[in-house]
Amino acid sequence: MSFQDTPSNSVSLSFMTHPTYRVVRSTKASAPLLSMAALLTLFAASIPFWGESSWMREFVEIACYFIFAMMWNLMAGYGGMVSIGQQAFFGLGGYTMLVLGNFLQINPFVAVVLGAIMAGMVALPVSRIAFRLQGGYFAIGTWVIAEVFRLTVANISVIGGGSGTSLTALRGIDKATRESMTYWMALACVVASISLVYFFLRSKPGLALMAIRDNEVAARSQGIAVGRMKLAVYAVSAFGAGLAGALYFVGNLRISPDAAFSVNWTAFAIFMVVIGGIGRIEGPLIGALVFWALNKIFSDYGTWYLLGLGLLAVFTTIYFKHGLWGYVQQRWGWTLFPTSRKLYVTP
Repeated sequence: MSFQDTPSNSVSLSFMTHPTYRVVRSTKASAPLLSMAALLTLFAASIPFWGESSWMREFVEIACYFIFAMMWNLMAGYGGMVSIGQQAFFGLGGYTMLVLGNFLQINPFVAVVLGAIMAGMVALPVSRIAFRLQGGYFAIGTWVIAEVFRLTVANISVIGGGSGTSLTALRGIDKATRESMTYWMALACVVASISLVYFFLRSKPGLALMAIRDNEVAARSQGIAVGRMKLAVYAVSAFGAGLAGALYFVGNLRISPDAAFSVNWTAFAIFMVVIGGIGRIEGPLIGALVFWALNKIFSDYGTWYLLGLGLLAVFTTIYFKHGLWGYVQQRWGWTLFPTSRKLYVTP
């Protein structure tokens, strides 16, 4: 706009318009990478028709590693609740699947989902004990809870006691069908876990969860229901851990308390998340692949293998503080599952 004071001498007064704000939730690389991931998923779904059975078994193992690490990352990497007792729900999911399949004659593949639901439900009363502790006490407390689960199951003779038992509910299904069904269920669980975490983190509750991780007091002062949010994430993480456990022992066909409730599960999950990148969806995926490869190549070396895993974790935390995917993201800007929001202001 302009105003004229005299015909011979005009003065233009310009008024600035309001700037426009634009929130961008994707990157240039995310769209093509997601398209490639979708095509890769479709390709993977066809493997039972032409692939080797060993390929499917290996994929199921990787899927269990990934789902368990993903749920630990959700709770610790995004929620700030560092637990070393998530194996409690891993084993609970496996044993629930076994009981439903062997004793109640429920299809074991249906029992996988029911085992995950049971783990999530049990997490609700367990959280009343765990949430009384903070920081390092919370981590140790969750480990103690997992040991209580292990000792309790080891003293129940009907499900094999300390020596464990086999999954007999699948005896009537031929090997090829069983392996194909287990593979497809593992693939579906991987896609469902990624989708669940991805869309949750892009929602308002996801923002609230990361605010709690950064500063719990500040988040509470902004009206965020801290206790309810932490409980929800703890239950979802337990559900995912139970899903991974039930799926693992459907493929393994045998379960024992020492295998199901071993602290190694959480230790391996921490290793995978640290290697891949904590607080990133892509981190557990990269970490699971690295861990699986190292496990296949060097597991015969015994204690030296475990020592090598520890040294690799130390090396990564020193030179790649944000993990392997964090380094890739900072170097080239690749983000497969963008969850952050970037604000652009146009004058």
